[in-house]
Amino acid sequence: MVFSSIVFLYYFLPVMAGVYFVCPARLRNAVLLAGSLFFYAWGEPRYIVVMGCSVLSGYAGGLLAEKYRGKRAGLAACIVSAGVSLAFLLYFKYAGFLLANLRAVTGWDVWLPAVGLPVGISFYTFQLVSYVVDVYHGEAAQKNILRLAVYITMFPQLIAGPIVRYASIADQLGERRHSFAAAAWGIRRFVYGLAKKILLADQLGEMCAVFRASEEKSVLFYWLYAIGCTLYIYFDFSGYSDMAVGLGRVFGFYFPENFCAPFLSTSMTEFWRRWHRSLGTWFRDYVYIPLGGNRCGRGRQILHIYFVWMLTGLWHGAEWNFVWWGLYFAVLLVFEKNCIRVFSGGVRRVVLRIYFLFFIVISFVLFHASDMEQAVSDIGGLFGAGGIPLVSQEALYCLRSYGVVMLAAAAGAGPVAAAAEKYRSVRTMDAEGRIWNAAEPVLILALFVVMTAYLADGSFQPFLYFRF
Repeated sequence: MVFSSIVFLYYFLPVMAGVYFVCPARLRNAVLLAGSLFFYAWGEPRYIVVMGCSVLSGYAGGLLAEKYRGKRAGLAACIVSAGVSLAFLLYFKYAGFLLANLRAVTGWDVWLPAVGLPVGISFYTFQLVSYVVDVYHGEAAQKNILRLAVYITMFPQLIAGPIVRYASIADQLGERRHSFAAAAWGIRRFVYGLAKKILLADQLGEMCAVFRASEEKSVLFYWLYAIGCTLYIYFDFSGYSDMAVGLGRVFGFYFPENFCAPFLSTSMTEFWRRWHRSLGTWFRDYVYIPLGGNRCGRGRQILHIYFVWMLTGLWHGAEWNFVWWGLYFAVLLVFEKNCIRVFSGGVRRVVLRIYFLFFIVISFVLFHASDMEQAVSDIGGLFGAGGIPLVSQEALYCLRSYGVVMLAAAAGAGPVAAAAEKYRSVRTMDAEGRIWNAAEPVLILALFVVMTAYLADGSFQPFLYFRF
């Protein structure tokens, strides 16, 4: 089940919210767990067992890690519990990739397991690992298995994050306060996220599909695709994150923000402080710092950066283009740490903006490719490789068809969105503020009606990050 579906919006969510708020407070965690398991089982019932085993392992590991904290037994419990969760991730996500590459290198007739990828396993696995590690390092273990299960399986952020640290919502798992104002804020945030998904991301995804099916490629068409897929991935994922944060607020949870206007950045370092922030924080705290971070000299620090970003690429997918995507960022981040200071004065920001936008678009072309061969072909096409023409009729047709959507998306990803958010956060109850407060519910309702029409027409696509 996905958020952008009639089933979720008109059946599951109203029933879920109705039962949740009618029940006494002491039963709401049980309702939330049951609803979350139903939500997940709607599409993949067989993988409930995998999730259940991971939760049990995390629960037992947390209790033992706390009981034997500072001793070998506690460390062993932490390692075993995290290892169980990571073993599931390794098998379902990477076994086929590793064995296929072993076959390619050695020529051995290696058996390749035909298994599907459980949706959301990369996200809930990282939450379980962070929970057990944090308990071993001093956080209190959760004695109530129901609360821990709710933390892992909570349907608003189960499928594609954000990756929520247990300590940040531990108190909310025990007692939550609900209010009309919080629910209204959550609904507004959810609808805006849904609009990002349906009105922008899905249209840009359709444009990318048109490009991929075209037999009349040109340099212009490749650049339209590159910019389109960059904006598509952003609005698809940030739209989901907005919906997750909004739904969490409706049910009394305060999830961390996962995006902060990332395309306003002037460097890759800044970009990764703004993009998928929960993932960047996770790798920093559980991989980079434990390796030694920047405390082991410049040479070791660079090795740590490359290792962490190789893992970051692999986390996104079991294909070589994801590995190279991670290493691509490692190269740029190392460059920025050592060379970016050569720019100074008034020209600095202009140069850095051009540098950032150029290389970030290339990164998304690499990310969106189905494999390394396609990635090389697409990047080559941006620079006219293969003797393709500069302009083609299909490119011009695509520009006419999707130009308005691309302009709207570019504005939404840039300063217009930042200015709108700032305005919403500082508006007061003066005349202008009262007009906006009265108009916004009407706007939200109109958006919802329009999006329902799109969904009824069947013109929506699954969330891209579900495959991770």
